[in-house]
Amino acid sequence: MMVRNWRRHDFDSRQALADALAATVGDQLREAITQKGLGTLAVSGGSTPAVFLDTLSRIELDWDKVAVTLVDERFVDETSARSNAALVRSRLLRNQAAKARFVPLYRPDLSLEEAAAAASIAIRRLDLPLDVAVLGMGNDGHAASFFPDAAELERLLDPATEEVVAAVHASSAGEDRLTMTVPVIAAARFTALHIEGAEKASTLAAALKPGAHLPIRRVIDAAQTPVEIFWAA
Repeated sequence: MMVRNWRRHDFDSRQALADALAATVGDQLREAITQKGLGTLAVSGGSTPAVFLDTLSRIELDWDKVAVTLVDERFVDETSARSNAALVRSRLLRNQAAKARFVPLYRPDLSLEEAAAAASIAIRRLDLPLDVAVLGMGNDGHAASFFPDAAELERLLDPATEEVVAAVHASSAGEDRLTMTVPVIAAARFTALHIEGAEKASTLAAALKPGAHLPIRRVIDAAQTPVEIFWAA
């Protein structure tokens, strides 16, 4: 019988979720800094994490000892409204968190594959495994850029892949992507899944049913520590 590899935390409001998740992430980063002098945090983009990132930016922490990066990124310049890096710079890297070091995945002067290789080198230079990874999930069950129609999906989800950051081509994504692979995410010392709304709760419920194979389920199954699910309506 398979042991359940997740725990769920439900909140009455999205701000209450943001407060709890930010406090938890802050505690994890403080512990990492105490133990090894550096904390590493990978966050996700999209519309869901904005309030959480705002809240996290005000947490008191030795942010100058924290490296922030992205779980995945759209292959667009930071001038684009769809840039995850732009979201992180505008919502997280300010207030108390202004002193954190940011490690982007996108490189404007490189091709998609070249950017993946360069980002892999940059991520490897961090003190892996990641201390904290905060994931999101789409209504199609994708996490990071593990889209169900991605040409590279099986390689991205392969626990044995040696790739750190990989290029992603998926029609449903809207544009090409860069993503951390499952082994990098799964090795994080603390992993949170942040979702909001009834539709995503329904998608997650389907993903957690016996025999389900949606990408988010495969990420949860691969995680080396239980995934903490934070949900609010």
